[in-house]
Formats: sequence, structure tokens, C-alpha cells
Amino acid sequence: MTDEHVAWVPPPRPEWLTTFNAEGENTDLRSLVPLDPAELIATAKRATGFDDFGDERWREPFEIIVKALEDEAALNYFGRLMARNDMLNWLKALLGINAAFNQFPGIADEVIDRPLIIAALPRSGSSILFELLSLDPDLGSPLQWEMMFPYPPPDAASRAGDPRIDMCQHLVTQWARVAPSFAAIHHMDARLPNECIYGQAACFTSEYFASQYQIPSYMEFLATRADWEFSYSFYKRLLQVLQFRNPRRHWLLKAPSHMNYLPTIFKVFPDAKVLFTHRDPIVAQASVINLMGTLFWLRSDKPMEVSAFAGMLSPEAMAWTMNRGVDWLESGAIPKDQCFSSLYADLIQSPVEAVRKIYDRAGMDFTEAAAQRIRDYLAAKPQGKFGKHKYEIADPAEHERLRGIFARYQGYFGVPNEI
Repeated sequence: MTDEHVAWVPPPRPEWLTTFNAEGENTDLRSLVPLDPAELIATAKRATGFDDFGDERWREPFEIIVKALEDEAALNYFGRLMARNDMLNWLKALLGINAAFNQFPGIADEVIDRPLIIAALPRSGSSILFELLSLDPDLGSPLQWEMMFPYPPPDAASRAGDPRIDMCQHLVTQWARVAPSFAAIHHMDARLPNECIYGQAACFTSEYFASQYQIPSYMEFLATRADWEFSYSFYKRLLQVLQFRNPRRHWLLKAPSHMNYLPTIFKVFPDAKVLFTHRDPIVAQASVINLMGTLFWLRSDKPMEVSAFAGMLSPEAMAWTMNRGVDWLESGAIPKDQCFSSLYADLIQSPVEAVRKIYDRAGMDFTEAAAQRIRDYLAAKPQGKFGKHKYEIADPAEHERLRGIFARYQGYFGVPNEI
């Protein structure tokens, strides 16, 4: 993949941020905002009063991430502050989850029963679909604030007014204040359900970090030797903590990255149902590029290096991932009868009917009350609720080649062309 395939131009920085970052240009940022594994661990212990991190398999990826942030991410002044806060928050979350298990042994008996897991083609409407499905009181989803601040275990009676919500809201809306264009790409709110990669971030084996920073050494770790069974088992523990005082009938979970780890998911959650979401991959591919570029731009002035992220950005890599999913289904590596699909085109044309089809395929009852919840939610949602934003599509001469690359995927799942 060559640079001309990535048509993305960084947006201008807000004036306040440009001024702030300029103040750090002639300072010793590494001393001023330290990113040292031992110091971060000590600070997290001191802040929480806990010292039990549990299973030690978090430590290697944590140290790789921190070293990569120092050596590879080219963080600017404000980006470095965001990165340090990130590391401390996830360390404190890890300590809190283990503290919860130690204080409340009954958490270990919580059963995660038949979760519905969305494994999505990136930028295929999965975020708004996730929000619509989460309106069902029988489908509990981990909210952004719960994953960021899981300790103490949220309580159903006080959950709506928990002070951790405001703490999280400031942090997640900060992204749009740093890069205003981000708000048009992806809506962030502490009270919304968010992707599983945020919960997995607290064990430091997660695609969350690879999506936020240009850190090739960590990406290499994820691709070659990361223990994904540990990551998903840890995430199951987080769900048990969140369920302990706020029961859910079933969990609704979601992340595009689940497409890479489906056999592991079924090993950890053997009774799961997996929902695939699909969109014209040429359009989705261009949208991914815009999202990734903006995320990197939040914390660094370093241009997006295509060669380092070819596996995440190239059409060939995307097609390989989707085709591997087809292979897993056809070979029996994952249970075909526990997987089903939803099309972005159906969601855009008729959201209520698209969700109704999902309920039918999942063996769930879809009521008129559920339909009305969806109508009311969408009526109150801002324009652009399906993530409309500007991005470039490959020129017409490239379309035929790309259609060939994605032919098997589109044919197998019946994904229509948008362009």
C-alpha cells in the first residue's frame, strides 16, 4: 500500500491547543510529564490504595506500550498529558477490578449468559446499531464510564447519578475539544455503551492503544505473541464486576476487532451469539482512514505513516480479515448457527425493521415498545446519526480492482455496492 491510497489531511488545530503545545517545545517533556512504567505503577497504587494487579500477564504489554509511547508515538505536549492520564486510568481500573473480586467473592459466581456480541466491519454502522440495541432493558451494555471507572462495582439504585459519570464525560468529550472534526466521525458520551476494546485496555492487551497512537512495536506484539485468551478472560471478569450489583439478563457487546479473534471469543463465551455488520467495504475503507488519521492527530503532530499501519489500513488486509471470517464459518472453527448478519444498507433504509430482523435471527421477541424506543431515540439524535462525514473514495479506475479484492466477502454476505 502506497501513500497515495491514504487521502487524509490533518484538520487545523484549535488556537488554544496550538498555543499550549508551543509552550512545551523548549521544555524537558519527558521529565515534566513522565512515562515510566515503575513510576506509573507506583502512582496508581498510591492513588487507589490497592497493590494487587492479579494475573501478571498484563505487565509485558503494559511495558511495551509505555516504551512505545516514549520512543515511537511522537507525542506533543497535550498528547503526552493525555497518554499519561490514559495509562494511570487503566492501571487504576485493573487494580479496582481485582480489589472488587477480593472484597466480594460472590462476583466470581456471576454467570455471563448468552451475550450478544457485535463483530463489525469497521465503519459499518455498528456504533448506532449498538446504541439502538442497547435501548432494550434485557440487553445490558457496559457504558463508557463503567469501563473507565469500574471500582467500586456500580449499583443499580445509584447508577444514574454516579459521580464517576461527570469525570468520564469530561475526558471523553475532551477528544472533540482537541480535534473538533472528531465529533462528526464518532459521538462520545460517558453514558453511552462503548466498545469492548476500552474494557480490555485495562489489561493492556487491546486494540484500543493501536488505534490511538502510532506505536508499531506494540502492534507487532498484538499480531505475533499477544495472549488474547487472557484479554477476553479479563474482560469477562470486568463484566462480572459490572453485573454484580446491577444484574443484566444478557450482555450486548461490540468491537470491530472481534472479527480477528472469533475462535477465542467462543472459547471464553461458548454460548455467545455473534452479529456481523456489513457495509460496502470500499466506502468503509475510506472512512476508516479518516478515523485513524484523526485519532492519531489528537495526541501527535507526526504524519500518519502508512507503512506502519498497512495491516490496519490496506484494502487487501481488510479483505483478508473478512475472508478469514468466512473460512471460520465454513470450516466449523466457529459455530455457524450462533452467527448472523445485518447490513448497513438495511439500517439506513429502515432502522426499526433492521433491528426487528436482528431480534428474529437472535431468537428474541421484538415488541412495539421496543420499536417505539428506537423511534424516540433517533428522533432525539442529532443530524448525522449514522456517522456522516467527509472522506475520500478511491478514484473510479481503482474501483474494479477493489471490487475484485472484496468480491468473496460481498458475495458471501450479500453486501450491496454504495458507489
